[in-house]
Amino acid sequence: MLFNSFEFALFLPFSFLLYWFVFQKHLKAQNFFLLAISYLFYGWWDWRFLSLIAFSSLVDFIAGQQIEKANTKARKKLFLWISICTNLGFLGFFKYFNFFAESFADMMNMIGMQANPWSLNVILPVGISFYTFQTMSYTIDLYRGQMKAEKDPIAFFAYVSFFPQLVAGPIERAVNLLPQFKIKREFSYEQGADGMRLILWGLFKKVVIADNCALFVNEIFANYQTASGLELILGAVFFAFQIYGDFSGYSDIAIGTAKLFGFNLMTNFSTPYFSRDMAEFWRRWHISLSTWFRDYVYIPLGGSRVGKGRAVFNTFVIFVVSGFWHGANWTFIVWGALNAVYFLPLLLMGKNRKNTDTVAENRILPNLRELWQMGTTFALTCLAWVFFRSESVGDAWKYLAGIFSSNYSLNMEMRPPVFVFLCLGIFALVEWWVRNTDFATHLKTMPYKGLRYPLYFAIIIMIGLFGAFNESEFIYFQF
Repeated sequence: MLFNSFEFALFLPFSFLLYWFVFQKHLKAQNFFLLAISYLFYGWWDWRFLSLIAFSSLVDFIAGQQIEKANTKARKKLFLWISICTNLGFLGFFKYFNFFAESFADMMNMIGMQANPWSLNVILPVGISFYTFQTMSYTIDLYRGQMKAEKDPIAFFAYVSFFPQLVAGPIERAVNLLPQFKIKREFSYEQGADGMRLILWGLFKKVVIADNCALFVNEIFANYQTASGLELILGAVFFAFQIYGDFSGYSDIAIGTAKLFGFNLMTNFSTPYFSRDMAEFWRRWHISLSTWFRDYVYIPLGGSRVGKGRAVFNTFVIFVVSGFWHGANWTFIVWGALNAVYFLPLLLMGKNRKNTDTVAENRILPNLRELWQMGTTFALTCLAWVFFRSESVGDAWKYLAGIFSSNYSLNMEMRPPVFVFLCLGIFALVEWWVRNTDFATHLKTMPYKGLRYPLYFAIIIMIGLFGAFNESEFIYFQF
């Protein structure tokens, strides 16, 4: 079920009313209702994959019980690895089996040995990369002694399948989200209003920004061989806005929807395109995934508190693994490695923690230095996005080569409508305006309350006039 679909427009208010007016008095009934509607939401795509998420939840629930009961470290580690291998086994089979089979066949053919790739017609379950990481955080944190095992299977299953963030995040930690299923939830008008503001802004990002940019991006990337350098530059820039509007829009709707049901999810994006270097960008982009890899992979490897050589190795591991998490294609691996190359100079010079504040804090406009830093960081990010968007590494290199061609004309058929540039300008201004906090919080604290409702109506009108209501899937559903 898509957030931008007619079905969800019916599903959300119906679920909201039943949740607060029928099941409010009984916590277990509320949790069971959340579990039921979450399975309905997930099963809307393909009901067969409900057994997969249910089995994964059951394995981790039992593993968690056994980890807590175990009286030896070896036994704790045994059940931890049962959990990890089960989750990564499902993820590896459904997402990466064909990639490894085809890559092995290609390698054999390169050394002169004939090999035919053996592939399976496997459908990738929506959201499997997200909920496997979410549930693994539970058993890992249990093993580390950072939380107690959950005794209530309904609460645990509801935590794993919580529908707002089930298929595209944020990837919540068990220590943050699971306790919220254990406390009585009372409806808060303020929290609900914040949720509606975030849903509205997220919907604007998706159907106005992302989906309109996608029309131009798809055309350019499909015909990059004949496109001019200027058109290729616009294609890369528009894709940067598309993927940000698409993914952060989903996160805003997910966080806002969770608020309507009395839950608080972590912030997943924090105006990343206003970053002054690549280290700051990765602290602001897909925060839930970046911090997951930091805490469960990077730091256990030694992080940056090791020798320079090992720190470089750890950095490449974390970025390449992050790229591979996104998809079974060499383009994602190269994208991750390229971001590691961007990051390394900052790490080696000890400047990777330099920009931890907000750009132009307490100022309306950035200075020239900040403007240059943001511009170069955005340009590097757009170049990397070309690999992310391309079908193959070869296509990406040819696309980048075309950018530096001598032809910078703009075909009238390739020119985006004026309203797209207008919406992008408004979007960038609002993002700059709220860069110190999130959209909902900023609106609550703005000094001129009379501007709130005109802004709401303006966003609604733009969604109605310029929204691309083709119910297109969110980009990160494929990951």
